[in-house]
Amino acid sequence: MSNAPKTENRFSLPASALCLLVATSAGAQQFVDQTSTRFPVQAEYTNQCTFVDIEGDGDKDIVFANGGGYSTLGTLLKPRIYVNNGTGTFADETDARALGITGCFRGVEAGDVDRDGDWDLILAQDYNRRPLLLINNGAGVFADQTTTRLPNLTMSSARAQFGDIDNDGDLDILLCNSGATRFSTTGRPRLFINNGAGVFTDASTTQFPSTTLAEQMDCVFGDVDNDLDLDFHVGTRATGTNSSQLWINNGAGTFAKLSTFVTDFTCYSYDFGDIEGDGDLDLIGINAGSSNTELLLRNNGAGTSWTNVSTQISPNPTVDDNDSRFIDYDNDGDLDVIVAALGGAERVYRNNGTGTFTQVTGIVPTATDSSLDIKVGDLTGDGKPDIVTAQGESGAFQNRIYINTGAADTIAPNIKLVEQVPSRSTGPYVVRTEVFDGTTSDRGYDDKGVFLVYSVNGGKQVSVPMLWSGNSLWRGVIPAQADCATVEYFVRALDVSNNVATSSIKTFVTPGSCGIPGDLNGDGAVDASDLAEMLNGWGSAGPTDLNGDGTTDAADMAELLSNFGL
Repeated sequence: MSNAPKTENRFSLPASALCLLVATSAGAQQFVDQTSTRFPVQAEYTNQCTFVDIEGDGDKDIVFANGGGYSTLGTLLKPRIYVNNGTGTFADETDARALGITGCFRGVEAGDVDRDGDWDLILAQDYNRRPLLLINNGAGVFADQTTTRLPNLTMSSARAQFGDIDNDGDLDILLCNSGATRFSTTGRPRLFINNGAGVFTDASTTQFPSTTLAEQMDCVFGDVDNDLDLDFHVGTRATGTNSSQLWINNGAGTFAKLSTFVTDFTCYSYDFGDIEGDGDLDLIGINAGSSNTELLLRNNGAGTSWTNVSTQISPNPTVDDNDSRFIDYDNDGDLDVIVAALGGAERVYRNNGTGTFTQVTGIVPTATDSSLDIKVGDLTGDGKPDIVTAQGESGAFQNRIYINTGAADTIAPNIKLVEQVPSRSTGPYVVRTEVFDGTTSDRGYDDKGVFLVYSVNGGKQVSVPMLWSGNSLWRGVIPAQADCATVEYFVRALDVSNNVATSSIKTFVTPGSCGIPGDLNGDGAVDASDLAEMLNGWGSAGPTDLNGDGTTDAADMAELLSNFGL
């Protein structure tokens, strides 16, 4: 494939490419195509989808971003809303839940923008059209409130993502933006900042000094440097100065471009996942390698250096792939990967535990289809991740569902990081955590709740739900406490298979005059100011004479130093 835009019918696999799809090992089919019994029949151009419980009944529904055309604007379509009956059979309830909405929708994502406890939707539109913000009424019925909540900006956007970039407790929005069209113009990626009530302002020029980019196909948040804030990656099909970019957050929502990031080619999507279990996020870029192969990038742990390890994918054919997801399909504790192809069959690669991936055949159906997007998650409530592909552009359009017939997930989530609250800091106390598990998505692992559990002075434990704040991050708040309180806290994370993980316990002490020996000025800490005061009183009686022997001397200094820093 060249760097030219795709044509409307762009697949036919040569025999040499088909040979590359032959795996070195095979397994019994684990994911069974049950589209005909679980999905409505449809023939619409779908670009992307997301799993989200729109009405709060405990199961996952599906929202599809539809819109015709690739290199030119096609038919405007409805975003389809499929509602789950609780066992993984879906009904098309689009007209009852998003009445009258049509567009050229390339991406859809969910986030609670007004923090009222339900999931709202952002729809990215192509060909110089406004993205749409749909607000949930709590029962899974959406109202288009774009004009009152979003900046009045048109763009060509392939994807939008939610994330709390400035750690203020609300979800901001990142959008790809290639200008008037994805292929003949350039544009600035956009950051919309939430005011806390779900009303957004454009902060693109103030929050990151982005130059314009062409052919932006994907954007994704992820904490690449393990500092518990959200960095982001923008993927493009262009090369050179328009190649994909990684932007690092300073913790307050201002970003700097990583200048040494790997140059890529013609990408369609990127996904974060810890491929070798070393605790940091790596990247896979679909079609981002040379000659339309996959690009696999290993993080050095600090997010500042990335090594191209694409040779660890075998085979890595030059076919028209469009998306991927990490999934521990064999329940062995590492992330395998499934790749969605346009004009071919989906492919599954098994991880050997160290980030080397070998294709395994027979795990998914081998029929040629038109996949543009793929998602994984438990749709039937049996604790097993299922697969959905969103289909469009070429051939027959029928979004598909593959039900997992393998073993249920038995591995608990991995609570990788928990924020340490500094002692003597003023409450309320924010705690962020990063949690991984056996599936990945742009909205984190397939969770059943993340909780911040705390106790004060050894008292009763209190559990506070932590709110999703982007990719694999969650955020909770411990209320302000009385002076000199000792607070212990930890994080508990559940997945949909009811596996539970608990972090280690962390502790902090609230500020106040706590009667600590050596705290001469009563600020709740023994520090340099107390040391200076003791030296000024050296050899005399008074408050610096901690043991009351009539003089300030080495014994008093020793007592002060034993509590230094408290």
